[in-house]
Amino acid sequence: MITVNMLEAKTNLSKLVDSVERGEETEIILARNGRPAARLTRIEYRPKPSLLGIARGKFSFNTEAFDAMDDDIADMFGLTSVERD
Repeated sequence: MITVNMLEAKTNLSKLVDSVERGEETEIILARNGRPAARLTRIEYRPKPSLLGIARGKFSFNTEAFDAMDDDIADMFGLTSVERD
Protein backbone atom coordinates (compact mmCIF):
# COMPACT_ATOMS: atom_id res chain seq x y z
CA MET A 1 0.00 0.00 0.00
CA ILE A 2 1.33 3.39 -0.97
CA THR A 3 0.11 6.90 -0.26
CA VAL A 4 0.18 9.64 -2.90
CA ASN A 5 -0.84 13.27 -2.66
CA MET A 6 -3.55 14.76 -4.86
CA LEU A 7 -1.19 16.54 -7.26
CA GLU A 8 0.76 13.33 -7.87
CA ALA A 9 -2.49 11.38 -8.26
CA LYS A 10 -3.83 13.87 -10.84
CA THR A 11 -0.56 13.75 -12.76
CA ASN A 12 -0.18 9.96 -12.70
CA LEU A 13 -3.75 8.68 -12.37
CA SER A 14 -3.53 6.40 -15.39
CA LYS A 15 -0.29 4.83 -14.10
CA LEU A 16 -1.77 4.39 -10.62
CA VAL A 17 -4.86 2.66 -12.00
CA ASP A 18 -2.69 0.40 -14.19
CA SER A 19 -0.64 -0.54 -11.13
CA VAL A 20 -3.76 -1.54 -9.20
CA GLU A 21 -5.26 -3.41 -12.18
CA ARG A 22 -2.10 -5.46 -12.69
CA GLY A 23 -1.95 -6.31 -8.99
CA GLU A 24 1.34 -4.52 -8.35
CA GLU A 25 -0.44 -2.56 -5.60
CA THR A 26 -3.46 -3.87 -3.68
CA GLU A 27 -4.56 -0.36 -2.81
CA ILE A 28 -3.36 3.21 -3.13
CA ILE A 29 -4.31 5.86 -0.59
CA LEU A 30 -4.94 9.35 -1.97
CA ALA A 31 -4.06 12.06 0.53
CA ARG A 32 -5.07 15.69 0.74
CA ASN A 33 -2.78 17.89 2.83
CA GLY A 34 -1.12 14.78 4.25
CA ARG A 35 -4.40 13.19 5.41
CA PRO A 36 -5.95 10.11 3.78
CA ALA A 37 -8.95 11.15 1.68
CA ALA A 38 -9.71 8.24 -0.67
CA ARG A 39 -8.69 4.68 -1.49
CA LEU A 40 -7.97 3.33 -4.97
CA THR A 41 -8.53 -0.43 -5.16
CA ARG A 42 -9.17 -3.03 -7.83
CA ILE A 43 -12.74 -4.01 -8.68
CA GLU A 44 -13.29 -7.67 -9.45
CA TYR A 45 -15.15 -7.87 -12.73
CA ARG A 46 -17.63 -10.71 -13.03
CA PRO A 47 -19.66 -10.82 -16.22
CA LYS A 48 -23.35 -11.44 -15.69
CA PRO A 49 -24.46 -14.95 -16.64
CA SER A 50 -26.28 -15.35 -19.89
CA LEU A 51 -30.06 -15.40 -19.59
CA LEU A 52 -30.57 -17.79 -22.48
CA GLY A 53 -32.23 -20.94 -21.23
CA ILE A 54 -33.10 -19.44 -17.86
CA ALA A 55 -36.51 -21.19 -17.82
CA ARG A 56 -35.35 -24.41 -19.47
CA GLY A 57 -37.27 -27.36 -18.06
CA LYS A 58 -39.77 -25.24 -16.11
CA PHE A 59 -42.52 -25.24 -18.74
CA SER A 60 -43.95 -27.78 -21.11
CA PHE A 61 -45.81 -27.29 -24.36
CA ASN A 62 -48.28 -29.81 -25.75
CA THR A 63 -48.22 -29.40 -29.53
CA GLU A 64 -51.05 -31.88 -30.07
CA ALA A 65 -53.42 -29.86 -27.87
CA PHE A 66 -52.34 -26.66 -29.60
CA ASP A 67 -52.87 -28.11 -33.09
CA ALA A 68 -56.28 -29.45 -32.04
CA MET A 69 -57.45 -25.85 -31.63
CA ASP A 70 -56.91 -25.06 -35.33
CA ASP A 71 -60.57 -25.57 -36.24
CA ASP A 72 -61.78 -23.46 -33.31
CA ILE A 73 -59.44 -20.63 -34.23
CA ALA A 74 -60.43 -20.80 -37.89
CA ASP A 75 -64.10 -20.58 -36.88
CA MET A 76 -63.35 -17.47 -34.77
CA PHE A 77 -61.96 -15.76 -37.88
CA GLY A 78 -64.75 -17.06 -40.11
CA LEU A 79 -62.43 -19.08 -42.32
CA THR A 80 -63.62 -22.04 -44.35
CA SER A 81 -61.64 -25.24 -44.78
CA VAL A 82 -60.44 -24.08 -48.25
CA GLU A 83 -59.12 -20.78 -46.86
CA ARG A 84 -57.30 -22.50 -44.01
CA ASP A 85 -54.75 -24.29 -46.15
